[in-house]
Amino acid sequence: MVTPQHADELARGALQLGVYLDDSQHSKLLAYLNLLIKWNKAYNLTAVRDPDEMVSRHLLDSLSVAPYVAGLMHAERWLDVGSGGGMPGIPLAVLFPDKRLTLLDSNGKKTRFLTQVKLELKLDNLEVIHSRVEAYRPAEPFHGIVSRAFSSLHDFSNWTRHLGDVRTQWLAMKGLHPVDELIALPADFRLDSVQALTVPGCQGQRHLLILRRTA
Repeated sequence: MVTPQHADELARGALQLGVYLDDSQHSKLLAYLNLLIKWNKAYNLTAVRDPDEMVSRHLLDSLSVAPYVAGLMHAERWLDVGSGGGMPGIPLAVLFPDKRLTLLDSNGKKTRFLTQVKLELKLDNLEVIHSRVEAYRPAEPFHGIVSRAFSSLHDFSNWTRHLGDVRTQWLAMKGLHPVDELIALPADFRLDSVQALTVPGCQGQRHLLILRRTA
């Protein structure tokens, strides 16, 4: 279960990322971590089994993209596609109560977990959708679409192009800089920027690739 060391690690790591957490947000993120640890045993939500690794590899990794989400001032509607155990969508929903986060996953066990998190954390700005991404048809395009280890850039853009428009930004969270994947990017997508991320407690490279549609 969550320990005082986990709480300290989250607080210190958020400060290193330049992310301000008030007491309520800090408590909600720890409550989410507790649920993740509890449900992971039966639902296989994440391959990370050690709770001592979850603060850095899940919570802080998710929060590392917060400045780029915050920087899109008028981007209110966000989609976390292939959300799995809720990363980065749930930490972002906790951090940005003024933005609407939709978490999409085709795995029923995972969406049941996400729904439980929404209820227990009282995240009124969160919507959970159980669907394959190709079949999902929202009423209007999203302002931002984010994925974390969901698929190749080619599949990510192809499978979600109907969920955005030329004003949408696609945020793909990656490890190593994916040169080969960028070469295979569909013709109607372009790379807007690449950001190297430093996540406290995480080894290895982390990158955020921001894509846009050209037509």
